[in-house]
Amino acid sequence: MIDTSDSTTIPAAVAADARLDDSELAARLRLVVNRLARRLRSQAPADLSPSLTSALVTIELRGPVTLGQLATCERVTPPCVTRMVASLERLGLVRREADPADRRVSRVSLTADGKRTVLRSRTRKTAFLAKQLRKLDESELAAMREALPVLERLLEDDR
Repeated sequence: MIDTSDSTTIPAAVAADARLDDSELAARLRLVVNRLARRLRSQAPADLSPSLTSALVTIELRGPVTLGQLATCERVTPPCVTRMVASLERLGLVRREADPADRRVSRVSLTADGKRTVLRSRTRKTAFLAKQLRKLDESELAAMREALPVLERLLEDDR
């Protein structure tokens, strides 16, 4: 712990991090986010790649989507999204249906198995994070609570 001039005490790690310049902060944040993402991906169903899991979650969040909408959301090419949806269909996780307004367009939605898969994956990942958070002391948890809205703002341009 480090004693500051305003009679507050802060953890040494937090004080050290306060001296990082923007470039160092960006590098450390990238490393931590990538490692955390990798650990979370390891909690996903073994039979789904990260890209298929991402597509499944996007379909869940956006509702029935066209292949073009899914390709845009996932930032992949139309041929790639076609292969992804075909794989998810073979696994019984999504279904394609013709758009009622334009029969040439198909919309993709989750099947009951797809919904269960997303829920199971989300539950496992949340449980993993909850377990990790239980290792933190109250001041570290408070710092996480404060940082969360700031981290969410970093993603605003991607919405």
